[in-house]
Order: sequence, then structure tokens, then C-alpha cells
Amino acid sequence: MPGRRLWLWIGLALAGLLAVGLVLQAVNQLLWQLSYWLPGWLVGPLLLAVVAALLVALVQLGLPWWQALRRGGRAGGSAATAIRPPTSRREAAARNLEAIDRTLERVRDAVDAEALRQERERVQAELERGDLRIVVFGTGSAGKTSLIRALLNELVGEVGAPMGSTRSTARYRLRLRGLERAVLLEDTPGILEAGQEGREREEQARRQAARADLLLLVVDGDLRASEQEVLDTLASLGKRLLLVLNKCDLRGEREEERLLALLRGRGGARIAAEDVIPAAAAPQSVPMPGGRPLQPPAEVEALVRRMAAVLHADGEELIADNLLLQCRRLGEASRELLDRQRRSDAETVVERFMWIGAGVVMVTPLPGVDLLGTAAVHAQMVLEIGRIYGVTLSRPAAQDLAVSVGRTLAGLGLIKGGVALLGSALSLSLPAVVVGRAIQAVSVAWLTRVAGRSFITYFRQDQDWGDGGLAEVLQKEYELNRREGALQAFLAAALQRVVEPLQRGRGLRLPPRPAGPRRPVRPPEPPEAGAAGGRSDRAR
Repeated sequence: MPGRRLWLWIGLALAGLLAVGLVLQAVNQLLWQLSYWLPGWLVGPLLLAVVAALLVALVQLGLPWWQALRRGGRAGGSAATAIRPPTSRREAAARNLEAIDRTLERVRDAVDAEALRQERERVQAELERGDLRIVVFGTGSAGKTSLIRALLNELVGEVGAPMGSTRSTARYRLRLRGLERAVLLEDTPGILEAGQEGREREEQARRQAARADLLLLVVDGDLRASEQEVLDTLASLGKRLLLVLNKCDLRGEREEERLLALLRGRGGARIAAEDVIPAAAAPQSVPMPGGRPLQPPAEVEALVRRMAAVLHADGEELIADNLLLQCRRLGEASRELLDRQRRSDAETVVERFMWIGAGVVMVTPLPGVDLLGTAAVHAQMVLEIGRIYGVTLSRPAAQDLAVSVGRTLAGLGLIKGGVALLGSALSLSLPAVVVGRAIQAVSVAWLTRVAGRSFITYFRQDQDWGDGGLAEVLQKEYELNRREGALQAFLAAALQRVVEPLQRGRGLRLPPRPAGPRRPVRPPEPPEAGAAGGRSDRAR
């Protein structure tokens, strides 16, 4: 290796000497040519000027290339750092939390931002915690509390109480042999209970389930339709789920096997066959002649073994998956919050440009409703909506986008349809003297609303019109804005902002108000004088 490096340096030195020799030969040849054609006193300065020009050209050409090369190297290094994949799920969750922090900085609503910040702090605490959380989920009569009592081997709540007795989440701590982490068992309120309180407790249980590392769904027989819906909902959370068939002491061995097979079929590919487990949390006592009834012990060994196997094999992965899932959902919530804020700001911009466009038409009427004539207004609207969504467009690009939307509206016949729709609504209640210009201005405002909301959709979808293209977006917004409620609200605003100013400018008012100040009326002449005057005139 040292020998090869030495020969490489020698080769480079020879190449450098050769390049210098060629340059000197070229300079010498140039000097000889100049001496032949020019006087001696002019050769030196001219040669220096040529060399200086060559050096300036070399610097101008080489310096940008060198700067671009350095920027590319730095950008490549930073990009490599940015796109470096996380080494673990915990690191991915931490990155998601950092992204949530950046989103929170742009949220203005104090209440929503505080709620999101508190949830983010809870997830941060979950990221640092060391316990495994198991949430027991099921109907009120399935025996959740009895199952937890059997697992803890002590009484932890009311057993045999009517449905609805567990009104809030109860949490218990236990240790499994060979498992370094502690296990938290949470007894949630029952599901499928009647009434408003039952629905609220069910929603609380679902929130707890969404934060669990491992779920236990307890049933006492084959799944009813409502329980199948609960199973589908829990399976869709992306959590590891154990399905526990409780009260197996009430049925024979063959019936138990039949029910287990049915439940495994109900779970399908979402629940492994070994994760459907029989249990008897509170076996019925057996009467004994002449003595006290015999209370059999709880049969939860199979469940404990399965829980231990899952937690030993996949406990760390379950925690990491749960944290990553919660961070992703929190990130989605933060993005939805920011999207609502941006949409509200963008709709305010659209509202403002609606009436700007109408005002332009009121001052300088267009020959027919032509949105291409208000393309400058629409282009400015596009620029402002783009800035709200963090997109910087050039004015020519905004104008092209505005013109393409106007042409598509015309090509789909939506301009004529909008004018006819608004004309029929306005012409019945307006004087003929203002109806033409009013319909024109109101139509421009309404179609600007349709176009503006289409631009919002475009920027919300990362400058993409979607699979259906621009025409489908415009058609959808047109139909949404022609609905009775939206149209009536728009017309009420249009009457105040467009129609009434036009009427005041012409000395008119909307009916049923009086039609302006009355002119003084000349008193009628007496009939006799009028008649006599008439006869006198005729006589002349």
C-alpha cells in the first residue's frame, strides 16, 4: 500500500509538470505571435491583460461550481442525518413527540393547545415508565373483577354485583415470576350497558384500552353481535389481544371445546388460536352433605401461563409498539388541530376575496359573468391561501392556477348554472333597475367562494387535486355550496354587502321599506275652476 501511494504521488507530480509545461508553451507561443504583429512596448501590457482575463473567467466559472459542491456536501450530510432511520421504536416515538412540539408552536387556540400539550406530557411519561399495562375489557356480567381477583389472589372489588357496578377504572399492581417489569391490571367499566351513563363508561373504557400494552377481552359464551362489534373495534386498535372464555366451570368439557373453537373462528386471523384461553375466575361452590359447601379454587393457570409467555417474549415490543402507536395518534391529532386552524384562516381569506371580487364587478361591470376577468383577484387569493399552508408561489404560477380554475368552471357549465341559480333567487325580490348588476356581482362572489374552497382542498392535499382531478373538486364544492342551508346563508350576506349598497346608490331600498323620500305633491285644483278653465280653453 505505501508503495502504491508513492507511485500515485509521482504520477500526479509528473502530470502537474506536464500541465505547467503546456501552459508555458502556450504563453510563449502567444508572446511570439504578439511580438510579430504588435510593437514591442505593447506586447507586455497586452499579455498581462489576456492572462488577467483568463484568470477572472476561471474564477467566475470555478467558484460557483466549488460553492455548489460544498453546499451539496453539507446538504447531503444534513439530509443523511435527517433521513437516518430510528434505531428503535422508542427513538421513533421520541421523534414523533418532537414533531408534535413543532406543531404546537403554530397552534393559536390556547384551549386546544393546552389539551394537546397535556396529552403529549402523558405520552412522554409513558415513554419513560417501566410498567406493563394490561387492561381487562368486557361486558358487565362477564366476570372481569372476579378474574382480576383470581389473578391477584385477593379480593379487589365487588363480585356478583349487578351490571354497572364498576363505574370507574380501578388499577392493581402485581408481579409475574421471571419478569423484571411490574404489571398493572386495570379493571375498566363494563361495555354494552344501557343509558347515557353506560355509554359514557364505555367511552372511558375504550380510552383506557387505547393506552394499553396488552388487552384482555373477557366473555362468558359465544359472541353476540354487539360483542363481535366490540372485538372488531379492539382488534382494530393494533394491540395484542387475549380472548378469555370465563365461567368454564358451568359447562362440560365438550361444550367448552365447542365454544373455544367458535371463538377462535370469530377472531379469525386477528387473534392467534393460542390466545383464546379458558378460565373459571369464580367457580360455583359444591354442596357437601352434612358440612360446609366446598369452594373450588379459581382456574386461571392457563391464562397466567399465556400472559407470562406473551410478556416474557414480547413485553418490550408491546410497550414500544404501544408508545409508538400513541405517539402517532397524538401526532395525527396535532396535525388535525393545525389543519382546522389553517382551514379557518383560509376560509376567512376566501370570504374576504368573495366580496372584493363582487366589489370589482360593482365598480366596473364585466360583459357577462367571466371569472377570467377577475383572475387577478383570484391569483392574490391563491397566494394568500398558499402562504397559510406554508407554500410560496410566484405570481405567474398563482395566475395560471386561477385561470385554469376559471376555465374549468366555464367548461363544466358551472358559471351558467350558478348565474341561473342565483338569478332566480334574486330577481323575484329586486327592482329591475339593479337586478342585472346585482346578479352579476353576487354570482362572481359565489363562484369565487366555490373556487376558493377548491384551492383550499388543493393545498390541504399537498398541491394535488386528487384522483378525480380539478373538475371533480370543483363539482363537489359547487354541489356543497348550492345546498339550501349554505345558499340561504350566502344570499343573506349578499343582500347586505352587495344588493343594499347598489340600491342606496340609486336611491332605492329593499321592499317592504318605503321607496325613498316622497316628492312634494301639488294640491289638486277645485273641480269648478278646473271645469271652467277647461271650457274657456276649448272656447278659445
